[in-house]
Amino acid sequence: MYTVEERDTYYTKTIQMIESVEQVEGIVRIGSGVAGYKDLYSDIDLMVAVHSGEESEAAKNAIRQSLDAFKPVYVKEKLFKANVFLLIVFLEDGLEFNISIVPTELLSVRSPLHQVVSDKTGRVSEKMHEEDEMFRGQPDRYETGDIVFEFAFASLALRKELRRDNLIYPLRLLEKMREYASMIQVLNEGKKLHQFKAYETLDPEFIQSYLATYPSEITRKSLEDAVSLVERLFIETVGRSDTFTLDDDLEKVLQG
Repeated sequence: MYTVEERDTYYTKTIQMIESVEQVEGIVRIGSGVAGYKDLYSDIDLMVAVHSGEESEAAKNAIRQSLDAFKPVYVKEKLFKANVFLLIVFLEDGLEFNISIVPTELLSVRSPLHQVVSDKTGRVSEKMHEEDEMFRGQPDRYETGDIVFEFAFASLALRKELRRDNLIYPLRLLEKMREYASMIQVLNEGKKLHQFKAYETLDPEFIQSYLATYPSEITRKSLEDAVSLVERLFIETVGRSDTFTLDDDLEKVLQG
């Protein structure tokens, strides 16, 4: 665990080190650190913009080498697509860095929590401003798909598997149904859906109903009861939504 002051010290040093990398055009801070760290366990999340895709790998290597000064206990490299890298760095006592390296032209906004903290040319601020305007102008800022139908589809599949006395796959489907219900609740409360983890901040009544959908034992009867509870929770949550609706026919399918 790190205090706010200790985390800020690491953050400042990290920005200084990354800024010194030749290929880096700018740095964008993302995540909870933009608004103030949530607690002692908060990560440091950054997007590092490079001048061009051809420079991404060199920048990634230089950044990783710079971070060796912190004596990390483990570093994981990921390649998401051509010229887009992610470094996940763990220090002692759990401090975690998530640093993506991406060409400036591929910068994107997926959450309101972002802040340009370094920009050598002005292009990073310009690109982030354009992306932010598009993000805020979208009627649905988060990709959810046909979440209401998918919930009903999972419910029907679950009940079918229970009739087959299959108890393992229904557990996975039940968790998926809970996820759909929580996604709608997050949006109902006006919170950012992207990488949402602060479930303890949701409405207490929703939390209580959500936790009640976990069965005390794994039997066909207890899973049937859990399905009924999560269906009721979902219907009530959709009923409070300004975005999603459950049509009468699909509700009959759920209640049938």
